Amino acid sequence: MGRAVITKTTTCPTCRAVPTKDGNKAYPFCCERCQLIDLGRWLDERYRIPGEPVDPSEIDPEGTND
Repeated sequence: MGRAVITKTTTCPTCRAVPTKDGNKAYPFCCERCQLIDLGRWLDERYRIPGEPVDPSEIDPEGTND
């Protein structure tokens, strides 16, 4: 019996097109447009990384509280 070879095709996270890797500065995105759309989603806080809730009164706006 021969072994099955599994190949994974990467798709653009934004539009699901198959991006080219060679010479593509936006890889794994298919183009700069899709890369910027994804960045905009992060900046609009549509994507979130779960974490512990933070009490706003404990935030040091000066960043000096160690």
